[in-house]
Amino acid sequence: MSENIQVTPNTPDFSEQEQIRRDKLQTLMDNGQNPYLITKYDVTHESNQILANYETLEDQTVALAGRMIGRHIMGKASFGRLLDGKGKIQFYVRRDDIGEEAYAAFKKLDLGDLIGFTGKPFKTKTGEISIHVESLTLLSKCLKPLPEKFHGLTDTDLRYRQRYLDMVVNPEVRDTFVKRSQIISAMREFLDARGFLEVETPVLHTQAGGASARPFITHHNTLDIDMYLRIALELHLKRLIVGGFPRVYEIGRVFRNEGMDPKHNPEFTMIELYQAYTDYNGMMDLIEDMIRTVARKVNGTAIIQYGDVTIDFEKPFERISMVEAVKKYAGVDFEQIETLEEARKVADEHHLHYEKRHKKGDILNLFFDEYVEEHLVQPTFLTGHPVDISPLAKRMPQNPDYTERFELFVLGRELANAFSELNDPIDQRARFEAQAALRAQGDDEACGVDEDFLNALEIGMPPTGGLGMGVDRLVMLLTNNASIRDVLLFPTMKPTK
Repeated sequence: MSENIQVTPNTPDFSEQEQIRRDKLQTLMDNGQNPYLITKYDVTHESNQILANYETLEDQTVALAGRMIGRHIMGKASFGRLLDGKGKIQFYVRRDDIGEEAYAAFKKLDLGDLIGFTGKPFKTKTGEISIHVESLTLLSKCLKPLPEKFHGLTDTDLRYRQRYLDMVVNPEVRDTFVKRSQIISAMREFLDARGFLEVETPVLHTQAGGASARPFITHHNTLDIDMYLRIALELHLKRLIVGGFPRVYEIGRVFRNEGMDPKHNPEFTMIELYQAYTDYNGMMDLIEDMIRTVARKVNGTAIIQYGDVTIDFEKPFERISMVEAVKKYAGVDFEQIETLEEARKVADEHHLHYEKRHKKGDILNLFFDEYVEEHLVQPTFLTGHPVDISPLAKRMPQNPDYTERFELFVLGRELANAFSELNDPIDQRARFEAQAALRAQGDDEACGVDEDFLNALEIGMPPTGGLGMGVDRLVMLLTNNASIRDVLLFPTMKPTK
């Protein structure tokens, strides 16, 4: 930035406070003190290090940098408060220590300005650990006033649109995202220690599959073909099981062109993992152990408080089949229902809407959604899903209308989904073709026939257990946040213009 640049354009549209800040910046530039020309500042410590190690750092010169979020000028001396990446700390500036010119410049700074200073830690008369400043540098100018009196930013729409401002004025928000990172690191540590290999698979697919969801469609110009943003990680990971990797996992973004609410965002993070030579029971043991381990590592306990509900991940998770759950909470016994006509009749009696394409298993699932889901508050494995709604899961040998599948529910919402993976290429083709028929009838969430995946199954896939879990929903639980937007740094928002 050249020194003769004009900070204020010819047609300004600034508030009075913004104009004052820009005028201050212009004065600095006119005097050859452009803060944006500073390229680095050597920081030796962060606020938490000073506060935790005061006894060893007292009277040693330290250098800190961050945003000035508070200031109290008292004539020839002032107190201020610095916010850096690790917290807040008070600092003390005196004219006789930094010089009259530097002190005058300090008094012209604004809240929100980014500064760096050197000085020595000391304790005030009230016992607060502070930094006695010896030199101070303006590193970047804040041209917009922060929310009044730094009381915080409460407009949720503005918080999500301007997450950077949200984190400045609501530092506890940063704690959520620090914990999110710790949760993901703990999951990686857990799986790596058990011999799983972390891999990366394509985001752009030529065939949407691996889940029942409406995909985002894009176009590849060079190949002149439509492609899909992945709705799941599953089918590529299972190709790797075929290829000889016995344990694989991926943590990655998936995309579903569907509704938005406190539990759903069009793009979100999933972890999927696959293990050869185990089944869905092995997946139950693994995910229960992983969640318990991660909760203990991140929160110090696997008993967590979520709103006014205490969730106990320490106890063994309950296990119940979908048929048992519907019988328990809806009073309808699908073991006694043999035909589609009988299923439709009982649905009509309970005023449940179903579509012509729905089969008996779909109607059982409708009963579950309506009568059961909200009751599964404590960690519960729901098992025995109908084959009609589980196109990628193995059938139960003793009851082929149902599959070796589970969903993990907590607080009435699905957290994880797992199967004994279908490795029969003939059965898989039939199910893909059934899904393709549904898609032709207008079901945008049904998948098509993935010929390359079928080819992989024909090469031979060993018995395999697979699992997918929504990382964002786990983070919501472990950080006590009610909306997925509170655990996504930049949630999807409709443009304001």
